[in-house]
Amino acid sequence: MGRFVIDGGYRVSGEVVPSGNKNEALPALAACLLTDEEVILENLPRIRDVEVMVQILQDLGAEAEWTGANRLRVRAVEVRKSELDPGLGRRVRASVLFAGSLMARRHEVILPPPGGDVIGRRKLDTHFDALMALGATLEVGDSYKLRAKELVGVEMFLEEASVTATENAIMAATLAKGTTLIENAACEPHVRGLCRMLVSMGAHISGIGTNALTIEGVDRLHGATHVVGPDYLEVGSYIGLAAVMGDGVTIHGANPRELRKIRLVFERLGVEMQFSDNRVFVPGRQQLRVVPDLLGAIPQIDDAPWPQFPTDLMSIAIVVATQSAGTTLFFEKMFEGRMFFVDGLIGMGASIILCDPHRVVVVGPSRLYGTHLESPDVRAGMALLIASLAATGRSVIRNIRQIDRGYERVDEKLRLLGAHIERIEDEG
Repeated sequence: MGRFVIDGGYRVSGEVVPSGNKNEALPALAACLLTDEEVILENLPRIRDVEVMVQILQDLGAEAEWTGANRLRVRAVEVRKSELDPGLGRRVRASVLFAGSLMARRHEVILPPPGGDVIGRRKLDTHFDALMALGATLEVGDSYKLRAKELVGVEMFLEEASVTATENAIMAATLAKGTTLIENAACEPHVRGLCRMLVSMGAHISGIGTNALTIEGVDRLHGATHVVGPDYLEVGSYIGLAAVMGDGVTIHGANPRELRKIRLVFERLGVEMQFSDNRVFVPGRQQLRVVPDLLGAIPQIDDAPWPQFPTDLMSIAIVVATQSAGTTLFFEKMFEGRMFFVDGLIGMGASIILCDPHRVVVVGPSRLYGTHLESPDVRAGMALLIASLAATGRSVIRNIRQIDRGYERVDEKLRLLGAHIERIEDEG
């Protein structure tokens, strides 16, 4: 399974480039089934979740070949089956994204329960409601079976602004008959990236970047080349690292417009950063201090769908707060299991009160000490890695496959910045 061994206390400096956006790459891979022509995906991160999605494509009958370090050629001349391999499907949450593309291509799909992070209940109702609105029927047993004689455009209002449910609805609607209006749609950068890819394949989509998308169905889509955008969550992670252990770090390939709310939250924790073109510079050796609300009230940092602060960066912000002078309340609204990783930080010496599954109070700064840790999910794993780099002494993080699911060559990038981190693969 592998582990990281980290000697903390060494400051980092230099330049780093984020990989392609994981959450754009995964639906882009599923969308390759929407055409029998060749699709080229560039800036595709070589991470575990992407590798599993490629295996699913190949198992369904598509040709998928890496033609460069981050360049994949896919051609699905025929899709020979509608059922996902249960072993592969359960390895990645994003396997559910094949629901939309297989319904559009074959008008049926059999999905095993998807895998992914254990961060609380992650229901699939909105996915299936959207596909049933387009004409599918659903049968639930050991797997989810969706079938339709044809898909027909309709006006729908999603129960929640779910990213992956929105993406499934968009993919199915591109080849449906007539016009589909999706309201309360998610509008995160990766949803916009998928829409741009589909438009380059011949889809008719308007309202991109808003929560009301109109899709005029077409008879067929064609091949295209799509460049996956930079991962703003990885950018946010490196901002957090640079804030607590940096001697001056420049993050290239960052889109400042995607970082506006992230910047506001980190500034509440006392982080200074400078934006220019597509770069973020985080000055070194910052004296972090929490900025209170008016009249000295304790500030609250919470998450919500785009354009609010992303849930995937809550764990990173909590680590930054442990090194910032002052008190902060964090309110995780979206998942009831995401906060439990703070047990690891408390074991390292952080002053944190876990109020309930959704709220923690952090009092900083705390001196952290190295220890043995387990990565519970992608983002918490990265947060614990940052905490280990800031800690005194040695830390060992196990279950690093969770980190590898979302961060490409993270140990190599950190070593180039000066971090003391070693990857050790366990025998067997």
